Amino acid sequence: MKNLKYRFSLVLFLTTVISIQAQGYWSKLEDKKPTLGIADVYQKFNTPNFQLKLVKASQTVAGLKPIKNLNFDFTPSDRLEIRDKDGLYHLGDINLRIKEGNSDWKSFSTADKRAAVTAIETSGSVIAGADLTNTLPSDIPVTIKRYYETDNDQLVMRFEITNKSENNIEIGALGIPMIFNNILEGKSLNETHAQNVFFDPYIGLDAGYLEVKRLSGRGSALLVLPKENMPFEAYRPLLDDPTPRSIVFEGFHEWMVYSKAYAENEWKEANQWNEPTSLILKINETKNFSLKFVLSEGIEDIQKTLEKEEQPIATSIPGYVIPLDITSQLFLNYKSDVSSFAIEPKGSIQIKEAEKTDKGIKKYTVHGKKWGRSRLTINYKNGVTQTINYKIIKSESEVVKDFGHFLTTEQWFDEPNDPFHRNPSVISYDYETKKQVTKDSRSWISGLSDEGGAGGWLAAIMKQLIQPDKEEIKKLQQFVDSTLWGVIQYKEGKNKYGVKKSVFYYEPDSLPKGTYSDDIKYKSWTAWNHEHANDPGRSYNYPHVAAAYWTMYRLARYHEGLVDSKPWDWYLKQAYNTTIAMVEKAPYYAQFGQMEGSVFLFILQDLQIENFEDMATDLEARMKERTDHWKALDYPFGSEMPWDSTGQEEVYMWSDYFGYHRKANVTLNAILAYMPTMPHWAYNGNARRYWDFLYGGKLSRVERQIHHYGSSLNAIPVLKQYRNRPNNLYLLKVGYGGLLGGISNITEDGFGPAAFHSYPTELRIDYLSGDYGSGFYGYAVNTATYLTKEDDLGWLAFGGNITTKGDVVEVELTTAAKSKVFIAPKKLWLTLDAGTFKKVTYNTKTDVIEITLNSKNEFTPNAYLRINNDVELPYTKVRGAFEIPLQKKSIQIIL
Repeated sequence: MKNLKYRFSLVLFLTTVISIQAQGYWSKLEDKKPTLGIADVYQKFNTPNFQLKLVKASQTVAGLKPIKNLNFDFTPSDRLEIRDKDGLYHLGDINLRIKEGNSDWKSFSTADKRAAVTAIETSGSVIAGADLTNTLPSDIPVTIKRYYETDNDQLVMRFEITNKSENNIEIGALGIPMIFNNILEGKSLNETHAQNVFFDPYIGLDAGYLEVKRLSGRGSALLVLPKENMPFEAYRPLLDDPTPRSIVFEGFHEWMVYSKAYAENEWKEANQWNEPTSLILKINETKNFSLKFVLSEGIEDIQKTLEKEEQPIATSIPGYVIPLDITSQLFLNYKSDVSSFAIEPKGSIQIKEAEKTDKGIKKYTVHGKKWGRSRLTINYKNGVTQTINYKIIKSESEVVKDFGHFLTTEQWFDEPNDPFHRNPSVISYDYETKKQVTKDSRSWISGLSDEGGAGGWLAAIMKQLIQPDKEEIKKLQQFVDSTLWGVIQYKEGKNKYGVKKSVFYYEPDSLPKGTYSDDIKYKSWTAWNHEHANDPGRSYNYPHVAAAYWTMYRLARYHEGLVDSKPWDWYLKQAYNTTIAMVEKAPYYAQFGQMEGSVFLFILQDLQIENFEDMATDLEARMKERTDHWKALDYPFGSEMPWDSTGQEEVYMWSDYFGYHRKANVTLNAILAYMPTMPHWAYNGNARRYWDFLYGGKLSRVERQIHHYGSSLNAIPVLKQYRNRPNNLYLLKVGYGGLLGGISNITEDGFGPAAFHSYPTELRIDYLSGDYGSGFYGYAVNTATYLTKEDDLGWLAFGGNITTKGDVVEVELTTAAKSKVFIAPKKLWLTLDAGTFKKVTYNTKTDVIEITLNSKNEFTPNAYLRINNDVELPYTKVRGAFEIPLQKKSIQIIL
């Protein structure tokens, strides 16, 4: 019963305790005096697409419902009676920073102190209007009027700002709070998927927009678009809003038109997405700023809706993370021609015009020239300006090579007298101090388990799956044979395996003085004692261990001389036993989908290939029991958190495997709701995570994380679904965005951080390695090259460089693994258990496909080719794969 008590501790702390804390903040909000005026009268207006509900006193938005579904509200109207106080933002508010002459910036907000606004008589297309003077300080040098109106049947919110002072003024910040219903607190998963939304920004100036999507991924999506003088320059978190941020509320942000006043102050240490600007408003001058609210029929229809609304549309192939050896293609679809480009930093990319597509879409090639961030500014002849933020990385092969080297050198821990027996291992690392993290108040960080502690060694082993290195594997064998087996993982009798929550623990009375740092505050629930750290009841620790054994099995089975300490079947059996142990020793959490849970499917498939029938039958039956449980749930995406974006990976993969297609589609739709595609490397394919900096980061706070491990893990089901439905380019763009996003934060010298900070005060990586290993697992098992043809854009390659000559299409692979190719028009999936592809050629007239394999090396004399359809080749089949003897030179094979 002791272990059972501890088994629930993490979920209790992460949900109950934090929820209680949040409830305390909610209670404080309720105790405040209502000032918004909701006790009086509401006004309702119908437009062709929306029912708009306003608080009469403030004329802020109290409801925004699609006419076709009045049971759904995009705004947090269900919290209105709690959030009707001073300082809480609502849709319809405005924030400014202004200065006159040489004075300091002064901030003004309609949310600070509520008072009834003065209604303005309306006519024509204006459905409501108000002078906001009463809710603004008396010393503000401008008057602000707000109008709700329609334009071509679309709902528009317009602010009219007039300089009433006797001097020219400078507006250094102007922001419109984007208040939509992303507050999940107190709701079940069914309720959140039915009632709540997530929103993602394309911070692209005049081409920018905000996507607002239901958690279910179904139904119409809301797009907030610029109409007049509303370039999307920056995206500011509204940290002064007292709505309690926690694991159930990411917080609100605002759409910023001008941001110079913040860039000079709070944001001065960060490199912003766009150049910060301001506005000089002359005496008596008036300027209008307006946004429009547009419905898209569904998430996958967003680009069509943008095109209909005449927004500039950019599509980059393979995405906005560009390896240096890739020729990227950029397609611009807009009514106006391009007048010029600007690149910042200069020379970071090279852009060249190419021929237009058959449908007249402008086409360019883009080459990365310098590692790091790059901003492309597109100036159109009609005065519209668009920005695209790219991330330039080394070639995927170099990124992975540098990463593996960093992990097995800088993060390699081998102190023989370590009291926690962590030697040898790959341990957590602090990139700011350039030191290994051997002590932390969060036991798991320095304890080699949990995502935040296992991240280093998991990443190092997964690197070997796609780019094996004998010297690195030699070190990792020591880790697996001594530290992983016997310290992190242990055995109690026959087939009774467990995985500890941490091998580091806090018990100062039982260990020598000096073991713990005096500079670290250990007095919290995160500093587990020995008994707590030894608890095997957290299922999320098991996939890391299983993945390590499975990778070692693959290296030992399909290569010669890379692994020499134990036979291949020992590792596969260890992977199986670890999987079974998860279900038996950690049944509570095992009811949920696991991050990296797809590894259990890979283990099953290899057990089947090896004809280990008893183990395969047992594992499949246990996984089916879990999947049947998910099938019975509407939204089976729980975890130790109230809502999560990690379980979807495994839920989808097993649902797909067992033929539960409806549940697989439900899962995929939920992923697409929080994983967008847009012209910005940071948000393209970025699966939503916003609390893991608390548990795996150095800068610990609730904050939208950029390409945390969720991006590459969620790319696994998205790309699997694309291979099921290869006519859906949307899936390929989303999935590949997450895949390359998964390696985009690795530094130039090979350090893999937990994630990238999205707040404009930082816009940089976190300095702790943290839980990145789970993300690299997603890249390692999912990296592949895709060849496809799209009606508007022609032949496209993701993960390779493409050339076309007449009827022949050729793609040279550029992924780090070079072991998987999908040819979409033929639905052909080619994978190598060993060996690498050099290129693939497809003759569209004869249907002949030719593959070229790279030469052999001392560890890989044979390639093992698997093909997903019946193809006869003049090679022997071994365990279902064609065994192809490699040569000193590359060889060609005709399919």
